[in-house]
Amino acid sequence: MAIRSDVLSLLYLARGVRGIGDGFATIVLPAYLTAIGYDPVLIGVVVAASLLGTAVLTLAIGFIAPRHDLRTLMLTGAGLMTLTGLAFPQFQHVAYIAIVAFVGTINPSMGDLGILVPLEHAMIARGVSDQERTHAFARYSLIGALSMAAGTLAAACPDLLTLVGVDRLVAFRAMFYSYAALGLICATLYRLLPHARIAEAGPQTPLGASRGVVYKLAALFSLDAFAGGFVVQSLLALWLFERFNLSIAAASVFFFWSGTLSAFSYPVAARLARRFGLVNTMVFTHIPSSVFLILAALSSDLTVTLGLLLLRSALSQMDVPTRTSYVMAVVTPAERATAASVTAVPRSLASAVSPTIAGALLSTAFPGLPLLACGALKIIYDVALLVSFRHVKAPEESARSAAPK
Repeated sequence: MAIRSDVLSLLYLARGVRGIGDGFATIVLPAYLTAIGYDPVLIGVVVAASLLGTAVLTLAIGFIAPRHDLRTLMLTGAGLMTLTGLAFPQFQHVAYIAIVAFVGTINPSMGDLGILVPLEHAMIARGVSDQERTHAFARYSLIGALSMAAGTLAAACPDLLTLVGVDRLVAFRAMFYSYAALGLICATLYRLLPHARIAEAGPQTPLGASRGVVYKLAALFSLDAFAGGFVVQSLLALWLFERFNLSIAAASVFFFWSGTLSAFSYPVAARLARRFGLVNTMVFTHIPSSVFLILAALSSDLTVTLGLLLLRSALSQMDVPTRTSYVMAVVTPAERATAASVTAVPRSLASAVSPTIAGALLSTAFPGLPLLACGALKIIYDVALLVSFRHVKAPEESARSAAPK
């Protein structure tokens, strides 16, 4: 069943709205927690709680999705986003903040995580051809990254509000309420979607014939996510605050350009994947980005560091649309929502462990250790992925190989 263009447009628009909220939340969150007296270790705990909660909710949504209406589940996720924005400013005790972070939707990384992700992935993948699938996800990722980049610029609003006499904590709380408002906008968009069930694409099954491949991918993706958890955007922003005394306004500009470079790498990734294959594109763009991250950790000059981080951003996210497309390609249509969640959940679980470690490492004599750990582990992941899956082709890749020259 082909998905209508207006449905794709609504999904892309909702992704953009969510991205704006994620963009400013990743910077506002550590700044807000610092303002109310949290040290890097406690901030790492809150970030870990957020990622762990994301994992649990994403796993749950992935397993119930084959038996429920996708539109209804998306509306539930948008409602949770609204409640998250309303709840965060109400508490200051670390236990309550951690609970809100655990059950809420604020994403401390620039990656596309959360309960809405497997639902949107499944709805997109169910109605596009194999030949168009990677480009559809590249557009989805491009819109998400551009909107997150725009959101990072909005993170400068607390600084601007304080210049006109607004109390700093009041300004931070206003940002959380804005996040809640974006959740309401997402709910309005999702209400315009048609009712849809994954069962229309085939028999209902959480995970069947593709179980072995999915579990192996999930294990590898968890290593990648564990590495990425050392430098989720909230912690990278905190490192820049602590290492170079960067202001929130300057950080918002840097992360805007970082997100913009990542965004425009997605369509490039789709073109590379068509020429060189999905796995090769994932691996051979990822390794250089990890090298740039390691060099940034060793740099003591702010300009050089930001330059290296921008180079990393231009390459590090090319595996996002290709990874998503690859997972959708190597499973049956009825398994897609579950496969999306099963491969995403270990990523969230693994990435929930490392922020606490990273928070402690940020307090050492060499605060660049989290960046070094991230870069080294990601290179190990890339090599393992290439060795394990270089011969497992997506349908469109197999078709091109079989075509007469």
